[in-house]
Amino acid sequence: MQKSIKLILDILIGAVAPVLILKYGTARMGTLPAYLTAAFVPVVWVLLDLFVITRRFNFISAYAGFGAIMRGALAFWYVSGALFAFKDSASYLLALFVFGGSAFMLRPVTRSIAFQGLAPEGPEEERSLDHLMDEPSVVRALRQASVIIGLTNAAAGIANYLINYKIVVAPFNTPAFNDQVANVNAITRVVLVVPDMLALFWAFSLMYKAMYALLPTDGSADPKGDDFWNLVTRREQQRAATIDASRDALVADSATQLLANRQARGEFGL
Repeated sequence: MQKSIKLILDILIGAVAPVLILKYGTARMGTLPAYLTAAFVPVVWVLLDLFVITRRFNFISAYAGFGAIMRGALAFWYVSGALFAFKDSASYLLALFVFGGSAFMLRPVTRSIAFQGLAPEGPEEERSLDHLMDEPSVVRALRQASVIIGLTNAAAGIANYLINYKIVVAPFNTPAFNDQVANVNAITRVVLVVPDMLALFWAFSLMYKAMYALLPTDGSADPKGDDFWNLVTRREQQRAATIDASRDALVADSATQLLANRQARGEFGL
């Protein structure tokens, strides 16, 4: 499936369809069936994409799948008022724990995301990318990216909670409740996506700039003008040459020291 078509379907099924079902399906389907249908349509789409369409099992797909299952399970938590506002903000809380919490781990989750985005082919490219991502400046950028995404989701979660708390005031399982939930979704699915996209752009810019800063250049050409993997390969060759030179120097120093020790024993009996 083309990425443009996939993006359009994500928007239509994940954001537009739930609003339309709640707005215009409540009278025909009933209050509770319409609410559950609106909640499960995006969930089914995510799981269908994961297990049938793309069938790519990695950190990104696992995170999306777990989030979909969590939202599906929470759909059966029939609450209103403050509890509903909290329930509707649970996905932001999950993102805060996953991204913000991983910033303090040995390897933040942004490393896995960047690794998957760069898509190394074969063990040699994987090892080269591992070496690049283990550099202190890159690790620092990966942690900063995790913090940025985590804090952005925390702010969005607070905003989402307040919007729901102020607008969704009707009791659960009433037509007014469904209508208010639709109104909130129409707002949050647009307004809160913008800062999230900006945060992602900022975070990934930090990560890739940190990596490109360590790639070789002749001093005149822009590293980004060359193929990323060609630059990584050149860096790995330089790294291997440096290691070999250091090893040769260490062997030479050891041989010199050994010769000096022999001369000292022969001349001075040491």
